[in-house]
Amino acid sequence: MAAGGEQQQAHRAGIYKQKNKLHKHGKHRTKGEIGRENKGRVAVVTLTKKQRRELRKMDRRHKANQLRRNKKDSVLTEKRRLGSRDGPPHLVAVISLHAGVDAGAVTRLLRGEGAGGLVHEEQGVSGAKDSFGLVVPRFKQRFIFCRPDTADLHSVLDVAKVADSLVFVLESTEGWDSYGDYCLSCLFAQGLPSFALVCQGISDLAVKKRAESRRVLSRAVEGRFPESRLFPLDTEQDVTLLLRHLGSQKQTRLAFRSRRSHVLGQRVSYVPDAAQNGTGTPGTGLGTLRISGYVRGRPLQVNRLVHIVGHGDFQLSQIDAPADPLPISSGAPHPAKPGKGGDVEMMDGGMDGDGDGEVRVLMTADPSQRESLQAEAEVDPMDGEQTWPTESELQEAEEARKNKRLMKVPKGTSDYQATWIVDDGEEADDQEEPDSCDDDEDDVEDMMEDDAGSGSDSGEEDEEVEEEEEISTTAGGGAEEKYDEGMDEAEESEGLKRYREARADEMFPDEVDTPLDVAARIRFQRYRGLKSFRTSPWDPMENLPLNYSRIFQFQNFERTRRRVLAEASEEEEGAMVGWYVTVHVLGVPPSVVESFQAGKPLVLVSLLPHEQKMSVMNMLVRRHPSTTEPIKSKEELIFQCGFRRFRASPIFSQHTSADKHKMERFLRADAPTVMSVYAPIAFPTTGVLVFKQRENGMQDLVATGSLLNCDPQRVVLKRIVLSGHPFKINRRSAVVRYMFFNRDDILWFKPVELRTKWGRRGHIKEALGTHGHMKCVFDNQLRSQDTVLMNLYKRVYPRWTYDPHVPLALPWVKREEPKAVNDIDME
Repeated sequence: MAAGGEQQQAHRAGIYKQKNKLHKHGKHRTKGEIGRENKGRVAVVTLTKKQRRELRKMDRRHKANQLRRNKKDSVLTEKRRLGSRDGPPHLVAVISLHAGVDAGAVTRLLRGEGAGGLVHEEQGVSGAKDSFGLVVPRFKQRFIFCRPDTADLHSVLDVAKVADSLVFVLESTEGWDSYGDYCLSCLFAQGLPSFALVCQGISDLAVKKRAESRRVLSRAVEGRFPESRLFPLDTEQDVTLLLRHLGSQKQTRLAFRSRRSHVLGQRVSYVPDAAQNGTGTPGTGLGTLRISGYVRGRPLQVNRLVHIVGHGDFQLSQIDAPADPLPISSGAPHPAKPGKGGDVEMMDGGMDGDGDGEVRVLMTADPSQRESLQAEAEVDPMDGEQTWPTESELQEAEEARKNKRLMKVPKGTSDYQATWIVDDGEEADDQEEPDSCDDDEDDVEDMMEDDAGSGSDSGEEDEEVEEEEEISTTAGGGAEEKYDEGMDEAEESEGLKRYREARADEMFPDEVDTPLDVAARIRFQRYRGLKSFRTSPWDPMENLPLNYSRIFQFQNFERTRRRVLAEASEEEEGAMVGWYVTVHVLGVPPSVVESFQAGKPLVLVSLLPHEQKMSVMNMLVRRHPSTTEPIKSKEELIFQCGFRRFRASPIFSQHTSADKHKMERFLRADAPTVMSVYAPIAFPTTGVLVFKQRENGMQDLVATGSLLNCDPQRVVLKRIVLSGHPFKINRRSAVVRYMFFNRDDILWFKPVELRTKWGRRGHIKEALGTHGHMKCVFDNQLRSQDTVLMNLYKRVYPRWTYDPHVPLALPWVKREEPKAVNDIDME
């Protein structure tokens, strides 16, 4: 009770009372609340979803150990099969890397009795020089040695694609010369199998100099082959050590050949179609090619297409199984273990497989299941036509025909011909746009060349050249004339032109001059402006060229690649790996046999599904350091992609993760470049080698890389930059000239955004006068030395110049560097 008898009232909070926030519990129900609400009911998704059993920690460890053990066992099994009785012979290629060494001496030592093997001279690779089979009962292994022609680079690369091991013959002091280094660059880019380094001549040195010589040679080769062993090969004991190393070394797995079945032809016979049919009438010029060899990689299927390296794609008719010509056992023949594909067994025997022994037909092609050779899609010229005209359109056309204007035509002209004759008035009104479809012409016009300026001083330069020639002839005698004998003046002038174009593109990238005689809106009518190169949309199906109707496209290339490779790895049907078979190839021209008889290797590879179809292939490459001359876009180059070799004209683009890619006019040396070509489909991973053929027939390696993907919808945009000069500069605006030269062009390109070399951005406000001056507004004041630029873009496509027949490369010769004046002998 309060004083005075009044009762005290309780405190009541006012409207300004502090209210704290409630606890944020996530605004979701707990598991208990959900369980009480469901009352034992289970969702449909949970019922249909596959139950995953959670393994304990120890079970997961045991499972990982089992997977690791199975992988190790499969690798060991594959390694032990190679060269054994149940697997193909160990194929070894002997390659010399120096002009001063003799690779034939190595093969002669391997043939010797000290190797402890049985030499089968007739069981080598026919057509290849110095090829033979070798059975070593001591190691229970068999080998096939071949020595490709080192001067023919394509033969070396083709043999290396299928060889199990390479034996590099080195020189005792240098190791390899310039051509040997060139061959190594190509082999590393293609994919190097297992190898062994062999050196001869060390035993001929003094005892005190042997260790020093081997130390110097090891230091020379460690850049290319780090931590690799060097084998001397001078005695019979060295041969035994080399054979033991080749048979037991770890095999390098190359993905592009391990996923495909391939055969190196050892025996080849050819039957023309007319002779096969038994008629005397001339045939089609084609025939059936019978190739005998060992199956490697994956099982060979008769319904699959095959590719003969350097000659094209073909179909198979049947696969035979002759007796194995290179058995390990010297006694009675023993039947080989049947494969999982059937109950056909291979018989070992001493026959050579040319028909003397028993030949069994393993399988015959089924025409209903055999893959087609169709490489291009069927083009219907009516697909692009519009619908049939309506009645109103037909009526308008009839009225226009009745109201046609009479005109004089030449005598004998029909009514149909007369409708196409245009008089002077109509020709002036309906002026056609110039044909600028060829991107090569755009490239030539876009390049900033100053021919007029260089031509003005041509007279003075000719006089100076003549004076220099007189002085050099007097001073040096015939040395300069001898040096100039091997020089091609046309090639030198073309190289100078390319060098100037590449330098101009490097100094002023994509900048072109607006022509004075043609309106810019007509000259650049195929170009458009983009607000942002990264975010602005560009429809990949817009205005596609006619060649796109001839190619194939995948909805999802990566998903198809995974499926095809997974199915290929699980195939267990057909001629198994290690069987000696005879393959009958249909529709082969006689040039294939002529090439084989000339000593070229014959490599047959089975194609995966879709690999015969044409599409747009993208390859990620880097320019080779040995290339010095500029490589222009759309220039014809020679590609080697996996087992294929072809000629094509690629376009270059930047390698980015965006949906649009900027075209490069030249192959850059400081960044990776994507080459896009029309070519048959191939599935990564596959190495890519790019060559450029000189006018004299030699081929230079210009780029190396790998296959990126198959994507016809890759948007490659060619950029041109129009430049202008600020004439009058205000606070936020400026008068720009020399970008356009008439008022209509300014109004046409008014929506396109402008930029400057110093980072200012703006747009065209209005045209001033009729001579190309325009008022532009920028985000800040310009500098007097700044340049105003406008970016325009258009989509470009490769040129269809695909040719599977590549000419033979002449022996590679290193270009001689010009001698200094002091090095020339004075007479």
